[in-house]
Amino acid sequence: MQKILAIAWKDAIIRFSSPSEWLFFIVLPIVFTFIFAGGVPTGDEDNRIRLVVVDQANTTISQEIIRELENSTSVRPDVLSLEEAEEQFDAREATAVLVIPAGLDMQAIQNGTAQLDFRQPPNNLDASIAERAVDTAIRRVSSVVSAANMAVDEAKARGTFESAEDEQAYFAQALELAKSLQADSPERVTVVQGNTPDDFDYDPQANVSAGQLITWVFIPLFGISALFAYERQQGTLRRILTTPTSKATFLLGTISGQVVMALIQMTLLVLFAYFAFKLNWGNPLGVYIILICSALAAASIGTAMGTFIKSEGQAVGLSIMAGMLMGMLGGCWYPLELFPSFMQTIAQIFPTYWSMQGLLDLLLRGAGVAEILPEAGVLILFAGVFFSIGVWRFRYE
Repeated sequence: MQKILAIAWKDAIIRFSSPSEWLFFIVLPIVFTFIFAGGVPTGDEDNRIRLVVVDQANTTISQEIIRELENSTSVRPDVLSLEEAEEQFDAREATAVLVIPAGLDMQAIQNGTAQLDFRQPPNNLDASIAERAVDTAIRRVSSVVSAANMAVDEAKARGTFESAEDEQAYFAQALELAKSLQADSPERVTVVQGNTPDDFDYDPQANVSAGQLITWVFIPLFGISALFAYERQQGTLRRILTTPTSKATFLLGTISGQVVMALIQMTLLVLFAYFAFKLNWGNPLGVYIILICSALAAASIGTAMGTFIKSEGQAVGLSIMAGMLMGMLGGCWYPLELFPSFMQTIAQIFPTYWSMQGLLDLLLRGAGVAEILPEAGVLILFAGVFFSIGVWRFRYE
């Protein structure tokens, strides 16, 4: 045990002798996790385009237009004063501004003299979408007014009204009826939902946080191959093995030290996601079973790689490439459901796939220890196979 601890301490000193190692250990993982997880929608945000609205009319019609905009699926109205709206538009803080002038009332709609002031920058896609949403809202409001006007014209032709007050009251009733009929009108697009319900709520921040954790922990663990190449080039590996130290002891000391550092790194990333995104990682024991098994699998692969690679430069480049490739193909960067079916099958040959599935079972599906044991078992199998290859292939020169 003393030899194993001494080898692990020696590797830690070598690994962190370069300040750039901290970049891969904690800085880049946190930066990438924050950028990607913080930038994806969780499903709770209002992703509609913000449309600044200035209501100078403050009439029933202007309120109807704003209400229609609030029901829009593409824009989100934000009512401000004219001064605030112009200030934000000039500062490019507002994509588009809709000014409802003071003269907009029911009479203007009936006479066809109503005008709105819509301001947008040129060649702006969001502003064009907002403009179409405004047109839709105006058409919906105008359609109920037109329907009410048609009803009034029909009644007037039959001599229904005895006074202007009767005509106005009839118009108000017809307008309310037209609104209710429009609200109850069937949608032109029929949405058909599948009968198979999801047994969990997908959280993109959980997918990103788990994927970045796995990717950035696998890369330095694959970098164990660089430790072997460095010591081989310096001649220290030959001197270590002239002592009464077996190859298995040396490799076990190297792997255990790197695994402990990986667990510290993973703990920091788990805590970061917990405090930054309020991410519930699920069963703590299950999480650390997956993390330990993942670290053992990655470290064993790095050990096996170190028996084939001759130079430290090759080892560093190959470790980064292998970590990124396995992370991408294992579902750490994108949900596997986006992959073709054959790629989802191929992904299962990578340990990153099983690490990701184990963490997602805990994060999203509320799995316990028993449910993640299959993934942990596969990761231990990876560790056993590649550690055996490392012991078999290990040479000091």
